[in-house]
Amino acid sequence: MSLTLRTISREQHLAYIQSLPSASHMQVPAWADVKAEWRSENLGWFDDRTGEMVGAGLVLYRQLPKIKRYLAYLPEGPVINWFAPNLQEWLEPMLAHLKQQGAFSVKMGPPVIIRRWEAPSIKQGIQNPDVKRLRDIEADHIEPRAFEVADKLRRMGWQQGEDGGAGFGDVQPRYVYQVPLANRSLEEVHKNFNQLWRRNIKKAEKAGVEVVQGGYQDLEEWQRLYEITAIRDHFRPRPLSYFQRMWTALNTEDPNRMRLYFARHNGVNLSAATMLIVGGHVWYSYGASDNIGREVRPSNAMQWRMLRDAYALGATVYDLRGISDSLDETDHLFGLIQFKVGTGGQAAEYLGEWDFPLNKLLHKALDIYMSRR
Repeated sequence: MSLTLRTISREQHLAYIQSLPSASHMQVPAWADVKAEWRSENLGWFDDRTGEMVGAGLVLYRQLPKIKRYLAYLPEGPVINWFAPNLQEWLEPMLAHLKQQGAFSVKMGPPVIIRRWEAPSIKQGIQNPDVKRLRDIEADHIEPRAFEVADKLRRMGWQQGEDGGAGFGDVQPRYVYQVPLANRSLEEVHKNFNQLWRRNIKKAEKAGVEVVQGGYQDLEEWQRLYEITAIRDHFRPRPLSYFQRMWTALNTEDPNRMRLYFARHNGVNLSAATMLIVGGHVWYSYGASDNIGREVRPSNAMQWRMLRDAYALGATVYDLRGISDSLDETDHLFGLIQFKVGTGGQAAEYLGEWDFPLNKLLHKALDIYMSRR
């Protein structure tokens, strides 16, 4: 198949995304409005024989301080046929185009899963003192074609971070936790939760925890819980304006792209979460909770409600987003994987992010700049 790459309109891009079973929420045109500090461009790949659009990519351009050269970034994209035998015919025109646009380096995140681990395997790994990382456990599912993609990228000159592929050089998480919903009943999904999760869901129900959906006007209340979480978990919170922009941009594009949930008890909001929807893929994207009321298990109640809503939407996967690959109980991120494993889903490892230095000197300068930040 011979291909042509060109800039497309947002409408064309959105129509293409809507024609697919799913795509990353970071590859919908409106994501450019969320990332307002980047310049953006929508790219389309066309089949020369039929003139039909067969791929799309959202590119975000970040200017280097003081010079008119850019880092071009395609988060969790582009949305192309990654298993095509002629992968270079898809990527070479993209590199040529981005270079013309003034890019000195390109970063992309192929949405290709390489390995999956089922919850029972992870639980066994956690109990084994010799197991320190997910990679130390034999994967339950391996996608051989993903290794071929990695091999092709290396041969084309694409590079992965210096960390030997542990995923820390990546901007987006390489390891995520997902609950598959396709061809399963809700009863099966619930049965797969571990005992603690099922007990906590029951506990919340008994205590009278209610889970409700909020709107734009409730984002300030979201922010209150989110900032409490940031102090407790030692991270720098995003400002309220970021979530307001995200809500407006995504829901203008599609009224059901972003949702907000609260779990409340006796009229007090105890935890909150944002949910993103693109086709059959549903993400739990940000979570927040108060320091009080934990004994009534609001977070478990909220996740169960979100999962049921995702199922009602016809979602094929409920994605709990990033986890660390560390299974060391002393690691500060260990609690996160422990919480998510309780849903009985699977950990998935993506191919990770890849860089192509179009100008080696500037690419190196960016590396140094980023490492000092």
